[in-house]
Amino acid sequence: MDNVLTSADRVLVLGASGFVGSHLAPMFAGLGVEFVRFDLFEGPHDGAPTTIGDVRDVDALIEAMAGCTAVLNLAAAHHDFGISTATFESVNVGGARAVCAAMDHHGITNLCFYSSVAVYGEQDAPPSESATPAPVNDYGRSKLAAEAVYREWERSAPGRRALIIRPAVVFGPRNFANVYRLIHQIDRRRFLSAGDGANRKSMCYVTNVVDAIGHLWAAPPQVAAGQDEVYNYVDKPDLTSREVVSAVYAALGRREPGLRIPLAPALWAAKPFDLIAAATGRNLPITSARIHKLANAETSFLADRVAATGFEPSVTLPEGLEAMVRWYLDVGREATPVVHLPPAEVARRTDGTS
Repeated sequence: MDNVLTSADRVLVLGASGFVGSHLAPMFAGLGVEFVRFDLFEGPHDGAPTTIGDVRDVDALIEAMAGCTAVLNLAAAHHDFGISTATFESVNVGGARAVCAAMDHHGITNLCFYSSVAVYGEQDAPPSESATPAPVNDYGRSKLAAEAVYREWERSAPGRRALIIRPAVVFGPRNFANVYRLIHQIDRRRFLSAGDGANRKSMCYVTNVVDAIGHLWAAPPQVAAGQDEVYNYVDKPDLTSREVVSAVYAALGRREPGLRIPLAPALWAAKPFDLIAAATGRNLPITSARIHKLANAETSFLADRVAATGFEPSVTLPEGLEAMVRWYLDVGREATPVVHLPPAEVARRTDGTS
């Protein structure tokens, strides 16, 4: 069946050296699908080669896509610190245009795009895929614009498929973002719970979202005719921030303190760190925005559409948090996170060409 991923396919994975990309191999192996890697830098792939290139470089993409039948685009400017609006636009939106041009060159008609629930912005109720996106930051706006590029590409010729996945916060081994920071702060006894912790936090464990990509891509589109093939991905049920914190304490084998400080004083106490971050440009682990995000922000999303396809995640959120803490204790505690920010302009190829 056209554009259903099978063992006859060869997939080019853009952004393969990132966190999610580093977890793809078992999913593709389970489907019997060959894949090749493309990124700005080498990743933790146990010696498997990576084609070094920039997602905005059409010539590099054309070269890398030779012999491929499908494309998975994980490449993105996504950090919430140190990236300009122009770079978000050039990488996420300009990159989408470059990918479409390269696919057209080779006649590739099968794409999966890894987007984000950030496209919804701040909604009054947990949004489903039918909610009107209203992004509030550069990342969400550029991801939404990239989705539009891919939809236009899909509709411009018959027989094309653009599968779009919008995951919530993804965590797991080899991730050094917010969940890692929480584990690290609790482990170092530098964490105090603020507020009542009743706010819900939609999350997903990395192998679950990767398996969901394989499940959806290996089946025909399961949306109504004329409907965009877009899926939120969230591991349900949501946990509250208090439940997340309690799960981390339990996985660390530590007793959770009973003391919780009111939210307002915690936010005021973080103001000096906000000033330091603004003055130095450093991405500090403690800021009022981070405290608000964990202790007060309600970030819940619906994922009924993917559940209706019959997909069942293999790891629960508490099990995922426990697995990440085990990785942290074994490896991550001593690891030095490497932040790879995209260049402002198209990166030069390793052979000296652009």
